[in-house]
Amino acid sequence: MPFVSVRDLQMYYEIRGTGQRLLSISGTGSDLRRLPTIFESPLGQHFEILAYDQRGLGQTSKPDIPYTVADYAADADSLLNAVRWENCHVIGISFGGMVAQELALRYPHCVKRLVLACSSSGGAGGLSYPLHELVNLPSKELARRQITVADTRWQDQAWLFSRTTQFEELVKLTVAVSKEGADEPSRQVGRLRQLEARAAHDTYNRLSQLDIPVYICGGLYDGISPPANLEAMHKQIPGAYLEFFKGGHRFLYQDPQAFKQIIAFLQDKFD
Repeated sequence: MPFVSVRDLQMYYEIRGTGQRLLSISGTGSDLRRLPTIFESPLGQHFEILAYDQRGLGQTSKPDIPYTVADYAADADSLLNAVRWENCHVIGISFGGMVAQELALRYPHCVKRLVLACSSSGGAGGLSYPLHELVNLPSKELARRQITVADTRWQDQAWLFSRTTQFEELVKLTVAVSKEGADEPSRQVGRLRQLEARAAHDTYNRLSQLDIPVYICGGLYDGISPPANLEAMHKQIPGAYLEFFKGGHRFLYQDPQAFKQIIAFLQDKFD
């Protein structure tokens, strides 16, 4: 199994594909054992992708100590050093976008092109939805809240009424996913530590320091990283691109154009 010693962790990672090198940094609660991963996305056909389970998640170590987003960025930098990638493109999705911001700011030599998908800067640029406030809800209520925040169209009664069966199936799926690996040692500790780090994230006043091509993208109906947060980042980052797609927090899998545009940006083929 591909594990490597990274700082205070035993980190699980995978490298697949061919093409330009791309580091993928995933979101809250992610786990490479849960499909689909970034490797099954259209990106897998165009890039050599390095993906990993972040501290506290999946098969990587889950130390019960305070985490910061700067820690996550240092982990990513150390992983790149361990696999001997001097630099690469980076895509950060959701919480992974927060880590990617810190990585690009603290280790600018690592990042060639940066994609920030459904993410937020924190601070004056707007916080992502406070998921840490939901952790004590019963599983079904938690699932309902997660779904309606991730895609605000579910908050519209007319939209919900015409899709009641679909909504209930989503609730069942969300509850089932939340129970996967629930008995694994330190799983809950790792998730809570990640949520604490997420709540304290703030890069807003430093984003103007970025001197690389940056593509910011998100869903029009995302209530976790709402459009206003992406617009705030866009104003802060010199020369950044901003584009919205039809969907919520999972817009990458809801709008077929999203991955196409990301690929075009990473390959420097924007019109």
